[in-house]
Amino acid sequence: MDLPTVETLDRPGGDDEVRALLPGLGTDRALLGGGTWLFSVPQPHLRGLVDLTAAGWTPFTADDDGLTVAATATLAELADLDPAGHPQWPALPLLAECCEALVGSRKVWHVATVGGNVCLALPAGPMITMAAALDGVAVVWDAAGRERREPVVDLVAGPQRTTLAAGDLLRAVHLPAAALRGRTALRKASLSPLGRSAVLLAGRRDGHTDGAFTLAVTAALPRPAVLRYATIPSADGLAADVDALADTHGGWYDDAHGSPAWRHAMTRHLAEEIRTELR
Repeated sequence: MDLPTVETLDRPGGDDEVRALLPGLGTDRALLGGGTWLFSVPQPHLRGLVDLTAAGWTPFTADDDGLTVAATATLAELADLDPAGHPQWPALPLLAECCEALVGSRKVWHVATVGGNVCLALPAGPMITMAAALDGVAVVWDAAGRERREPVVDLVAGPQRTTLAAGDLLRAVHLPAAALRGRTALRKASLSPLGRSAVLLAGRRDGHTDGAFTLAVTAALPRPAVLRYATIPSADGLAADVDALADTHGGWYDDAHGSPAWRHAMTRHLAEEIRTELR
């Protein structure tokens, strides 16, 4: 879709140029990643765009602390990251599995960005699921030149709502090595085979048979939830904790992609499948 109200396009060539543009951001200027959402609906309020893809950020940086994923890394790049290159991180296949959960062709994958998916903050955003399950931390730059780090599960405050203020930019998502060493499992439920995720869960088991268990619950709630246990919980205990999420996370989500009651039931069912797989 054309954006006929846009009058300026800035293409910053590096970090310094990006930071210099942040103080001027407001309701009439938007940060552009892949643009798969930005160009899909009318944006009559916009007068300018800042194209972050021109900054030339390296998609991935791996070190002893974990994997840092640039906000401009595309889903195709994420899906193509070869787990064989990092055998110390058994959780890496989850990255491609979360990309598969996105309703979109491979053509979309080559444009859509990790940062864009997180910042759009849709309940069904699979990059949010990935980050929530792997203790992902958002690296944020603000207009004053400061950097802060915030868990992605806290950054996403509700449907299309984040804690990002005017002038804030999501620079990267860091996935810590400790989480990447876990075993993972993903489950999705939709009303149709190629439908948007109505329930999207990812689990992680640290260690082998006695490690901590983490369950990320997304799409079924207005904002992501993470349940954590020192070891595998009982089936009844997990079910009770899933039931309680409605009170702590704004109720079971209700839209055209699934009713609250169905989402609740499927979350219970898929949570048990993940618990069984990872125990």
